[in-house]
Amino acid sequence: MAATNVVLGIDLGGTQTKIGFVKKDGEVLAWDVFPSLADKDFVHFVNQLSEKFQALQKNIKEEIVIKGIGLGAPNANFYTGNMEKAVNFQWGETVPLVKSIEKVLGCQVVVTNDANLVAIGEQEYGVGKGMKNFIVLTLGTGVGSGFIVNGELLLGHDGMAGEMGHVNVNPNGRLCNCGSKGCLETYASVTGIKRTVFKLLADMKRASQLRDYSYNELTGKMIAEAALEGDPIAMRAFEYTGEILGTKLADAGAYFSPEAIILAGGLTKAGDLLLIPTKKSMEKRIFQAFRGKIKLMISDMGQKYDGVLGAAALAWRHFG
Repeated sequence: MAATNVVLGIDLGGTQTKIGFVKKDGEVLAWDVFPSLADKDFVHFVNQLSEKFQALQKNIKEEIVIKGIGLGAPNANFYTGNMEKAVNFQWGETVPLVKSIEKVLGCQVVVTNDANLVAIGEQEYGVGKGMKNFIVLTLGTGVGSGFIVNGELLLGHDGMAGEMGHVNVNPNGRLCNCGSKGCLETYASVTGIKRTVFKLLADMKRASQLRDYSYNELTGKMIAEAALEGDPIAMRAFEYTGEILGTKLADAGAYFSPEAIILAGGLTKAGDLLLIPTKKSMEKRIFQAFRGKIKLMISDMGQKYDGVLGAAALAWRHFG
């Protein structure tokens, strides 16, 4: 029996890293998830990745040929292979991802921004299949974005295009990890909605199950579940988040005239509670020539594999 060609997809996030061996048709043969150790030394991450890589291969019963590795990480530069000034990591200003991982794992590596992965994955395996112009936003620990323009991933002149998380909402707003104030990420991420919840808890007297949790205990999943159960604080938090997010999507729509804007990540578990106020805000503020023309959608790939599939799609494009 001939060996099965696979690639390894690596989705390096601020909290956790997902890896998986993926066939060209998108079938995930084996996968794992582990803490990224963003607050530790980069060597810790590389050593842990090597251990998981070896263990994962042993879980696959059939013979495989690894064609290459696709990797997504915050502020990862496609051209240099480095992660540059990633604000949620303590690994240094410039991290040689490609060089280090190629040395340890013995395979060719291609890298891009983590949100770009989700855009590529949506184009290859998700709701963006068949579309030539669309935007993906990942609403997770931070806010990432990827742009598909005329069928190609937009990289920009330095490989770093697509950073909607750090467009400005309010120049005197919330302090961001990047050092600026009022970045979209401080409002429309899981971290951002937690900040919103605690402000609402302070400003409103309404009863809420969210009052039982400390900031560190509260998760985006808890807020989404509370909102779906009708908790007034959680519902208002999603409404407020959608209002702000919609204003920036209106700007992006005017810049790029996409067929669709696709939302992915933990906050999308709230479904229409996020989608409806975001759509309403976007349509209210967008230039009238684009009004009613841009679909607002939620990714159907699921959080379990989304970044891994995107990384795999990236690898197949380069090594397949």
